[in-house]
Amino acid sequence: MHQKEVFRFKQTIVTILADKADFIEIAKAEILKSRLVIENYIGVNPFFEMTLEAYEFDETAPSLIQKMIEAGNTFGIGPMSAVAGTIAEAAVLKMKECGASFALVDNGGDIAIYNTENRPAVVGVYAGNSAVQNLGFSIEPSDEILGICTSSGTVGPSISFGKADAAIVFSKNVSLADSAATALGNALKEGGAENIEKALPAVSNIFGIDGAVLIQGENIGMAGKIPKIVKADVDYDIITKG
Repeated sequence: MHQKEVFRFKQTIVTILADKADFIEIAKAEILKSRLVIENYIGVNPFFEMTLEAYEFDETAPSLIQKMIEAGNTFGIGPMSAVAGTIAEAAVLKMKECGASFALVDNGGDIAIYNTENRPAVVGVYAGNSAVQNLGFSIEPSDEILGICTSSGTVGPSISFGKADAAIVFSKNVSLADSAATALGNALKEGGAENIEKALPAVSNIFGIDGAVLIQGENIGMAGKIPKIVKADVDYDIITKG
């Protein structure tokens, strides 16, 4: 059975799962470390936090910051679009380096998962009041970390300029998946199946993006390589949210 903890620190609220409790403590320490790097950079460069547009690449910045800049710039949006996924990835990577066989961090719907166990892990989809309910993705074992990041214009506090109930992106670059989910959500300006199909190329043709799913109302669109979709009992009360 996996160990689980909901960890809260300032604006960060994450759910951490791992095969051993020790790895959860390792993840928490890495989350705090990552937050400090980002806070210190913002302290010197406040525009980094405020901008909703591409940010000039900083060759002197810590690698964590550079990852966020690169992810946001890929879609012409601000680097903070990648903050949750970047922190989640850093924590899972540290757990992996320390020997975890299963590690997952859900940072407000932006998930990094590492699973080398002999069975798939199911990650549920939450799309608010959409007709698309009780679905999940079956994540097969792999020696690579996978990002499953979600943006919504109808659920949660994150900034979105679109109509999506859930814009979900899969990538082995979790920072990129996070920014891509924001970009995909922004691309859906109006509801309807036709508009979903028009919005998906905003991210599906980008190098590094494995696949994308866009949900709005009763409509769902997919592009690229998507994990197997399965039935899942999605309990709203256990979803990581701020």
